[in-house]
Amino acid sequence: MNKDSTLDRFLEESESSAESNNSELDPKVLTGVFDGWKKTPLAEVADDRENSFVDGPFGANLLSEEYYDEGFARTIKLQNIRSGRFINTNKKYITEEKFEELERHSAYPTEIAIAKMAKPVARACILPDFENQYILAAADVVKLDTGNGFSNMFIMYSLNSYPVWKQAYSRARGTGRKRINLNQLKEVQVPTPPLPEQRKIATVLYTVDQAIEKTEDTIQQTRRVQKGLEQHLFQKGLFNHSDIKEKRLVKLPDEWEFDQLSEHTMDSAFGPRFGSEKYNENGNIATLRTTDLDDQGHISFDTMPVADLEENEIEEHLLEPGDFIITRSGTTGIGTVWEGYDKPTIPGAFLIRFRLNDTLDPNFLKYYVNSSIGRKRVNRRAKGGVQKNLAGSDLLNMRFPIPTKEEQEEIVEVFSTIEDRIQYEQEYKSKLQRLKQGLQQDLLSGTVRTTDTNIEVPDEIAQHG
Repeated sequence: MNKDSTLDRFLEESESSAESNNSELDPKVLTGVFDGWKKTPLAEVADDRENSFVDGPFGANLLSEEYYDEGFARTIKLQNIRSGRFINTNKKYITEEKFEELERHSAYPTEIAIAKMAKPVARACILPDFENQYILAAADVVKLDTGNGFSNMFIMYSLNSYPVWKQAYSRARGTGRKRINLNQLKEVQVPTPPLPEQRKIATVLYTVDQAIEKTEDTIQQTRRVQKGLEQHLFQKGLFNHSDIKEKRLVKLPDEWEFDQLSEHTMDSAFGPRFGSEKYNENGNIATLRTTDLDDQGHISFDTMPVADLEENEIEEHLLEPGDFIITRSGTTGIGTVWEGYDKPTIPGAFLIRFRLNDTLDPNFLKYYVNSSIGRKRVNRRAKGGVQKNLAGSDLLNMRFPIPTKEEQEEIVEVFSTIEDRIQYEQEYKSKLQRLKQGLQQDLLSGTVRTTDTNIEVPDEIAQHG
C-alpha cells in the first residue's frame, strides 16, 4: 500500500478480505503474528503503577443497599460490558465515602473494562467519558490501564478478537458458566506492534465501529418513527378524517368500519400436525413455523424445515400468495403475509392461516396486528397459563378497524417504505460487521500492514495512549 493511501481507500481495499473471511475467524491468527511484532502477556501491557490491573471487590465489600441512583462514582457490572461497547444501563452509584474505602477498585474514563465471565469470557470495552469516576462493582469485572508503548483502544480491540478470546476461554474454568481469574487473565497474550501502528489499526477499527453505531442509531430512529406512525395511522388514519371516535375502547376515524374478521375472511385453518419422522432434508414440502418469524413477521426461509409428505393429503393446507398467517401458541399474535417460496409450503400446527376476500388487504392486517396497538388487542384474547394460545374462532369474532381499500393500500405503502429502509440499514450494518471481522483478523495478525499509509489518527484514538 503506497504512502498516498487514505483511510477510505484502505477500508475499500480491505473489504474484499473481509468478504472472504466472514465465517469463524482463524484460531491460529495469534500464533501467525507478524515476525516484527511481539506477543505480550496482559501483565506486561498494564501500567507499572499500583492498581492499574485489578478486579472488583467481593460481594460482602459492596452490598446492593449501598447503591444509589445518584452519587460520586458509577458502578461497573458485567451487564455493562459488551464487546467493544459500554452499555449505559443499570445506572447505580456509590457515595464518596464508600469510594474512598474501595479506591483500589476504582476506574477512570479511557481505561479498559474486562468481563471475567459470561460469553464471551474476557470481552472488553473502553470506559466512556460521560462519567468522571467509576468503581468496579463485583469480583467478575476487571479494569486495565495500559502502560507506555500501548494504546488502550488497540488492546481493547485485541481482547475482542477471536484468537485472544480463544486463549482466555482455554484458561477459564467451570462446568457451567466459564470464569477466568485475574492471574489467568494476566497470562493472555495480545499482539503488540509499535505504538504508531497500534494507533493506526485502532483508527481503522474505530472508524468502522462508528459507522456501525451510526447505522444502529438510524435503525432505532426509523423504528421510533414507525411506532409513532402506528399510533397515528391506526387511530386517526392517513386521509384527513375530521371525526375520530371510540368504538368499544378502540379509537378510529368515524368513516372506518369496525368489523369482525369473519366478515372479510373466505377461509381459515390451523396448520396440520404430523410426526417428526416425516421431516427429511430431501423432503418435498416446506413447513413455516413460529420460530421462522421475527417479531415483525419477517420470514426466515433458511430455517424452514422440509418434510416428506403426500401432497394430496395436505393440499388444503398449502399456502397461497396473499394468505395472512398468525402465530397462535407460545409467542402469540405475530402476523405475516405469505408471498411464495420455491417449494410448496404449509403452516405449522402453531399457526393459523386466513384467506381474506378483496375488502381487506392482508398487509394492512399484518401491519395492524404487529403494531403495539393491534398486538395488545390480539393478545388479550390469548388463553392459558405459561403457554398462551389463541383460538381461531376468537380471532374471527374479533373486530378490526377497516378503512377503505384505497386508504388501506396507502397505509401499507407508508409502512412498507419504512420497512425497506430498516432492511437496507440492517443489511448495511451486517456488511460493516463482516468488514470489521475481516479487518480484525488481517490487521491484528499483521497480514495487512498500516505502516505505509497516511491514516490520520484522531484525538479519540490518541487520547488512549
